[in-house]
This record gives sequence, structure tokens and C-alpha cells, in this order.
Amino acid sequence: MSKMIQVRNVSNRTHSELKRRAKARGQTLTAYIQEILEREVARPTKKEVFAQIRNRPPIILDIPVAEIIRESRREAGLED
Repeated sequence: MSKMIQVRNVSNRTHSELKRRAKARGQTLTAYIQEILEREVARPTKKEVFAQIRNRPPIILDIPVAEIIRESRREAGLED
């Protein structure tokens, strides 16, 4: 079941900009704000991202990272 959220004390500048962006996308203000909120909660938090990174197995390289960077730069023509 959908829930209702009410946001108070939004500045005129913020409200106007949200309305402008919604109109530019052909959306109502409500639909645009719902999209923003849904996109935000779909993203993992920093804590979740760091936990995912910590849980990955370590990467073992057979050559130094600096050499990998130099080779990439040579291939891109950024280094001789």
C-alpha cells in the first residue's frame, strides 16, 4: 500500500526548480519527486558499498600497479 509523505518548508527556489525540471521532463511535480526518491533508495549506502568491497576476495597482481598504469598510458599515447 502506498504511503503519503509531506515535505514542509521547502524554499521557493527549490520548489520552482523542481517544478521546472518536472515540466521539462513532461512529468507532474509529484511524479518527478517520486522518481527522485525511488532512485535514491535504489542506490546502496556508502556503508553497504564498503561492506561489499570488504567481502570481495583480494586481487593478486603479478606486476606492480605502477607498471599497469604506465602501460595503459603508453597505449593511450599519453606516455613515451
